[in-house]
Amino acid sequence: MNAIENPARDRLDKERRFSVVMADRLTRICAALLQAAGASQEEAQSVAAGCVSANLTGHDSHGVIAIPTYIDWIKRGNIVPGAEWTIVKESSTTAVIDGHWGFGFHVNAKAMALTIEKAKTANVAACAVFQQSHVGRLAAYPLMAASAGMIGLAAANSGPSPKFVAPFGGREARLGTNPISIAVPSDLEAPFLLDMATSAAALGKIELAIARGEEIPKGWIIDAEGRPTTDPRDYRKGGTLLPLGGSEGYKGSGLAAMVEVMCRLLTGPGFGAEPDSPHNNSCFMAAFNVAAFRPLEKFKKDVAEFAFYLKSTPSSEGSSGVFYPGEIGHLREQERTANGIEIEEATWEKLRALARDYGLAGALDLA
Repeated sequence: MNAIENPARDRLDKERRFSVVMADRLTRICAALLQAAGASQEEAQSVAAGCVSANLTGHDSHGVIAIPTYIDWIKRGNIVPGAEWTIVKESSTTAVIDGHWGFGFHVNAKAMALTIEKAKTANVAACAVFQQSHVGRLAAYPLMAASAGMIGLAAANSGPSPKFVAPFGGREARLGTNPISIAVPSDLEAPFLLDMATSAAALGKIELAIARGEEIPKGWIIDAEGRPTTDPRDYRKGGTLLPLGGSEGYKGSGLAAMVEVMCRLLTGPGFGAEPDSPHNNSCFMAAFNVAAFRPLEKFKKDVAEFAFYLKSTPSSEGSSGVFYPGEIGHLREQERTANGIEIEEATWEKLRALARDYGLAGALDLA
């Protein structure tokens, strides 16, 4: 598969399994369903826009496939619409925030905004957030800092919820997918952005492969017996995700362990998993004011020149060339904004069923 989607590819087979939906329509549909489930207009728009943004940049595992799950969590009481987040500890450069099981998209964005405000005065600031639901695509939060002329950093773990990833050499889950994201301001058209799980793949990619009836690459998961498998359904039968790195998986495993410390142990005692705990993204975020180190405009220019320096190398055999961090997501966003987002029929039917349940099928043209 090419790194960049080809809009002219043969879509005959996909048309039987996918619906192509424009981003603005998809956002309206998801926001309406979330509001019908009890979210405020502000919360619903935040979550819907965040999910669709993930789809646009190619992170379909964190896209609208998650909307039915979020609505199910609302029904179970695992997400509390309208929850008031509170600052439980604060200094001029730090904050610890209790999300009270509110929407992670909403809570985390407010926490990063607070971090940025602190960094405007103190130049460096950090916050930790606990007891909030899934935060979606982690890159959204460092990108807020980059837009403010700062280097933004975010890491997330799954709190006390069940774990998904085996530490290197093990066969039972002890870690979350524990992503890390860093965004840097630049003069580039696309953001200079790292956004990665410390596992070989995000859990959502396994669920996406199941929904699409696709195999997964070898090295993503092991089955219940600890054997490599390419069948994503083996994960639901007791399988486990593997750490990033393949034969060098101790690197991904080590990064994941450090994320656990920063996101979980820094906000409270305890580690491990509680089987009945709702999904909980504990997060650590930081912002570094570039102007405190050197002039922002010169820095942004140098980052752009560095990116082009990376791209100037001749391509290796079988490669389509070098893409700087964040470039592929930007190119996908341009293509999908123009041509629409492919939503697998399994997810599209779940959205239609929710619309029927809430009496919105006609209004949303989902009959």
